[in-house]
Amino acid sequence: MEPTFSSTHDLIVAGGGPAGVAAAIAAARMGADVVLVEQYGFLGGMATAGFVFPFMTHWAGDRPIIGGIWGEMIARLQAYPYGYKASTHFGLRHFCFDPEGLKQIWLEMCLEAGVTLQLHTVISDALMAGDRIAGIVTHSKSGREEVRGRIVIDCTGDGDVAARAGAPCEIGRAADGLVMPMSLHFRLGGVEMARMPAREEINALYRRDKDAGLLTNPRENVLWFDTPHPDQVHFNTTRLLRALGTSRDDLTAAEIEGRRQMMEMVDWLIRTVPGFERSYLLMAAPQVGVRETRRILGEYVVTEEELFNETIYPDAIALSAYPVDIHNPAGGGTVMRHLPWGQYYAIPYRALVPREIEGLLVAGRPISTTHEAHSATRIQAVANATGQAAGAAAALCLRHDIVPRQVDTDELRAELRGQGVILE
Repeated sequence: MEPTFSSTHDLIVAGGGPAGVAAAIAAARMGADVVLVEQYGFLGGMATAGFVFPFMTHWAGDRPIIGGIWGEMIARLQAYPYGYKASTHFGLRHFCFDPEGLKQIWLEMCLEAGVTLQLHTVISDALMAGDRIAGIVTHSKSGREEVRGRIVIDCTGDGDVAARAGAPCEIGRAADGLVMPMSLHFRLGGVEMARMPAREEINALYRRDKDAGLLTNPRENVLWFDTPHPDQVHFNTTRLLRALGTSRDDLTAAEIEGRRQMMEMVDWLIRTVPGFERSYLLMAAPQVGVRETRRILGEYVVTEEELFNETIYPDAIALSAYPVDIHNPAGGGTVMRHLPWGQYYAIPYRALVPREIEGLLVAGRPISTTHEAHSATRIQAVANATGQAAGAAAALCLRHDIVPRQVDTDELRAELRGQGVILE
């Protein structure tokens, strides 16, 4: 029988992606004893394990609107060799980054803050005491462990801890429950960038060969981005339909199909598109990129209408201007609905507080939104911002011996402003 042991911390952060690292750093800097549990041997979540690239915009018009820990990370990437490059695609500001540099920077920031890391550790259950979460159950090479904490923040991206705790959730769009497709990201090296055709020409070649039956990728076009490296091109152009990221079998099927589509696209690019003749597959993501799974129902549900109406929340804890960006769950096509230039929306703290369960916060992708609003709030910059807010809120809970539902949001907002977060 495998060994069973236990540990106790003030705060447990489940998941080391953009939300989890920010939550852990923010709370640790406020004096909390924080343990961060991550299934991989590195931090970064979808940015490094899913290779989701580039960072989508954290600007509204001509000014940045996400600061705090996100801004610190950007500054460190800018100092890292080939770590960062500001770029523009489709009229939006995008920010290219080096995933290896990002892994190192998140690691350094966590260690500097005093966060206890548990890498190579998988979360399997939630520990409950009535309607209050008391911790999590993990498995690692060391065996089964019960990790107990006064507050838990679910930053797993899929709401795994919240779901196991019994928090209500929704999955997919209202009409049929389908979620946005996954994508396997990959990158080609050795590209002669100066010889690459314009994006429209590449897509014309793609449509020609797709119509001729030479390509089976269901995506409607080729989606590629430049990178900080002068001869590398990044592709987010596979489309893995009707797969749910909370299903082992669906994830397995998506990995298989994703690699099939990737190799088909790599072969086509090398054979067909000028500049790629001597290119090669440099890297593929360690796992498929997941856009949508559970959305945990919180004390407030953010809707698409509120994003465009500039709704003012007295408990706003993060801002964003990223558009509604719905990848068709059933086939080709992508819906983009942009905000007017310079306009932005806010995310209320209540969207981070699950219904029915005490002692728990949710940050990152599965915060409380509709399917349509989720397509805008799911990006990494927003996940990082909600993670920082959750971490600060958890530290206030520990300081005042309260649960997340009782947090004074005026005090929280003042704390976040002091941490460099932009709220107006």
